[in-house]
Amino acid sequence: MVYQIPGISAEMMGLIINYAYTGTVPITEDNVESLLAAADQFNVMGIVSLCCEFLSSRLCFENCIGICRLTDYYHCPDLRAAACVYILHHFEEVSQVSEEFLDLSAEELAHIIEKDELNVRREEAVFEAVLRWITHDPQNRRQHIACLLSKVRLALLQSDYFMNNVKAHEYVKENANCKDLIISALSEIYDLNSYGQSSSVNANPLTRPRLPYAILFAIGGWSGGGATSAIETYDGRTDKWLNIPWEQESPVAYHGSAYLKGHVYVIGGFDGTDYFNIVKRFDPLQKTWQQVAPMHSRRCYVSVTVVDNFIYAMGGFDGYMRLNTAERYDPDTNQWTLITPMHEQRSDASATTLNGKVGGFDGNSRLQSVEAYNPITNAWHAVPSMLNPRSNFGIEVMDGLLFVVGGFNGFSTTVATECYEEDTNEWYDAHSMGITRSAVSCCVVPGLSNVMEYIARQHYYQHSSSMDILFSSSTRSSPL
Repeated sequence: MVYQIPGISAEMMGLIINYAYTGTVPITEDNVESLLAAADQFNVMGIVSLCCEFLSSRLCFENCIGICRLTDYYHCPDLRAAACVYILHHFEEVSQVSEEFLDLSAEELAHIIEKDELNVRREEAVFEAVLRWITHDPQNRRQHIACLLSKVRLALLQSDYFMNNVKAHEYVKENANCKDLIISALSEIYDLNSYGQSSSVNANPLTRPRLPYAILFAIGGWSGGGATSAIETYDGRTDKWLNIPWEQESPVAYHGSAYLKGHVYVIGGFDGTDYFNIVKRFDPLQKTWQQVAPMHSRRCYVSVTVVDNFIYAMGGFDGYMRLNTAERYDPDTNQWTLITPMHEQRSDASATTLNGKVGGFDGNSRLQSVEAYNPITNAWHAVPSMLNPRSNFGIEVMDGLLFVVGGFNGFSTTVATECYEEDTNEWYDAHSMGITRSAVSCCVVPGLSNVMEYIARQHYYQHSSSMDILFSSSTRSSPL
């Protein structure tokens, strides 16, 4: 007896039958969509799950919108969530390089750009994405400018950019529905520039800051004559620090910290009495601490960096001598392995994957000088001096800016924070920490689903989750 099964090829049927016997299926770029459709048709959820994992691992700027739309037709909630988050977190790149972005409907684009989780360094990128979308088909799309403009946080734009690029744009000037929006935005920009705050207390979507994609953690340090266990987090969108209360965590200073695979690691250090080889890690989602494998050596003043999913701890002081040894940690095996020693004994050094160096102590006074290293030319060059002299400070890169945090200025520990922007080649004051400290360690934690727990909430309003639908199935006629 021969059965005709409509809508499925012999090849796909063969893969499903083979999976029933072996529990495995070969998934490729070429067959994944057909295989997902066939597995969904016959409710083979094991294959559906494997296809979703495959697609999720291959999300990129060019395909994330198509993959998100695909989940309108099949039950793939985890894949849908991953694709939605990917679009929001990489919006600037997606809007610039994705052909799929240009094929969005006005409703779909509005659903994306209204989200608080939309990750953009500057709000100007959102307006420019709207222009790029309209210019793809101006005859049919310029009518949507008022609706889309209402989703842009207009009062967060630079005022000269707003006047020259938004208010004066032909799409805006020719649409009468934009007039009230422009007047409202001008009023909010005036309030922000004059009083430093909006009259609508962030209830107005024109003024509400986007949620940060990454959070800067400042951990421990030397404060008030002793080590501290204090942790503060910094939100670059609002330029605010938040003190995070922790219980039963021992104080530590002169340690290293690193973010890797969902955990913040605190490595080595000194508490005023003991030198540590202890390594602890913090889960920012569960808010729990766990002690992991200790290092081979006790290390304070340790240099720490992450390369290729390993944590490297280099040099430092073990209570008796400066070290030239180095070791690396594999989170998958929970093991530290000694690697080739450095040529020099060293402590108090800083290390990044680009070998950058900022400020420090020359033996006489605290410095505010800065040098930058270009690995392409293998040369150092001078950078404008920091606003404050400091040593033993925290340093990290977040949102394309180089942040330096706390430290010792030659007289006292400091709360001062500043950041350097490469494009303008200038240093800028950032909001100070709440706790004065030196020997502090910093790391950047990206993409937290519970980011609201690490920021000053009063600067945001009626936050809703990004997990709601970005694309409505009613706007789709067929799978992509």
